[in-house]
Amino acid sequence: MILPIVAYGDTVLRKKCIEIDADYPDLDKLIANMRETMQNAMGVGLAAPQINKAIRLFLVDTRPFAEDEDLSKDEQNFLGNFNRVFINAKITKETGEEWAFNEGCLSIPNIREDVNRKDTITIEYQDENFKKHTEVLTGLAARVVQHEYDHIEGVLFTDKLSSLKKKLLKKKLEKISKGKVNVDYRMKFPKK
Repeated sequence: MILPIVAYGDTVLRKKCIEIDADYPDLDKLIANMRETMQNAMGVGLAAPQINKAIRLFLVDTRPFAEDEDLSKDEQNFLGNFNRVFINAKITKETGEEWAFNEGCLSIPNIREDVNRKDTITIEYQDENFKKHTEVLTGLAARVVQHEYDHIEGVLFTDKLSSLKKKLLKKKLEKISKGKVNVDYRMKFPKK
């Protein structure tokens, strides 16, 4: 089932999310609904707060990036197969050079800005079967995971922009929070 995506301005997007365990009700169904919602909205990631659940869960599917001809064959192959469920994730290390990349967010439609992030991360998480993993990710995979991880920490990509950029985007962000935005997917706007 395609779920509405929570829009900028809703308080759930600012909550530090709580851990879950294998007894979380209907988790398989929730993950399937999140995957369908993410694909319907043409996203490469979706975090639980974006569908109004303040839990430490997010999905990443970087297959759309695999078609970028500027990437090496190895990167294209990796991104073409990088489709993961992250439960109770914790980034334990961020290293390497910071690099800018133009990011967007399904909760903040029609706004894209360059965001600086480190190029390598180490992340510990559980998959949908609650099996523990530790992975080192680089490049676009690391970036998408960092963006989604920020969501479960109550952080949005716009928080990482300069004061000037934030000021320039203020009116657009207010419009989004009031539901004055055109998108091709269902959204849930903050109550007035």
